[in-house]
Amino acid sequence: MTASRVDRSLQGIGLCVLGYAFLSLQDAGIKWLVADYSVVTILFWRAAVVVVAVLLAGRMRLVQRAWRSPSRRLLVVRGLLSIVAWLLYYTAARDLTLAEMTTLYFSAPIMVTVLAAVILKERASGWQWFSLIIGFVGVLIACRPDNMANPVPIVLTLLAAMCWAFTYIQLRQVDEQTSVLEQMLITNVVFVICMAVALPWTHTPSPTPAWLGMLGAGLLGGIGQFFLFASFKRATATLLAPFEYTGLIWAFILSSLVWGTLMDVSLMIGAGLIAVSGTLAMIFGRHAAQDVVGVECSVSQSIYPAAADEPVEVESAPVESRR
Repeated sequence: MTASRVDRSLQGIGLCVLGYAFLSLQDAGIKWLVADYSVVTILFWRAAVVVVAVLLAGRMRLVQRAWRSPSRRLLVVRGLLSIVAWLLYYTAARDLTLAEMTTLYFSAPIMVTVLAAVILKERASGWQWFSLIIGFVGVLIACRPDNMANPVPIVLTLLAAMCWAFTYIQLRQVDEQTSVLEQMLITNVVFVICMAVALPWTHTPSPTPAWLGMLGAGLLGGIGQFFLFASFKRATATLLAPFEYTGLIWAFILSSLVWGTLMDVSLMIGAGLIAVSGTLAMIFGRHAAQDVVGVECSVSQSIYPAAADEPVEVESAPVESRR
């Protein structure tokens, strides 16, 4: 391996870690906001920030290509399913710690193994099923069923993870010529439209600091997505897989620093088992680069739309995720 190849891989790892740090900050900010403000309002402003950012990057050509994309309908359906997932996830955030939310969210790639076998008829190896069992045990330990006073938030988070698992499966069907920015634009426009329709019935008056916090959460999420895309361009998904789970570490740190949460042993053991399970599933999977978590689209395509007279760049290893 050449020095430049090693350098790019190290850059990819560093960008991946930074990406999950910013996404954890986004989740922390939104968890803080949902205590007093409508989830719909928060998601509206978050999506609006992303739409503005991708339009500044892609301009009118991006809009035209997104409208003509053969995957447009699929991405609209995926956007609707993602809305359900986000609403469930941040509704549960009112009652769960950031560490608990993130731990249960990371069960989504485990669910993908089952859904890929059932829906896509992909044959899972014995090692994949073994990793699935490890992850299932980790989820059970993290949920602490013997000490569950209110199971509703946990159920909501697991349902959100199931919805995201379905969106991973959908991303396997996205046309290779649909760029990352096109995917982000379509998904977030669906968010903006649906949240705008619901705002009259769900809006809570927000003072300027809260409004700026919502915009800030969207900005943090956008920066996190950018770093993740950049990392996927520099290193393989198999190499980056273990570093996805630094998201758990960031969540534990923020949960402790911001809310003074004491991490109990069962949650930490459960988080560790889920991380091991997801990493093993990635390493032993037939599609070794397909179950990466953290952003809102597939990175098997080029980031920017290709011009009409330019060939479309296609990455050799597709990467998928939820945020």
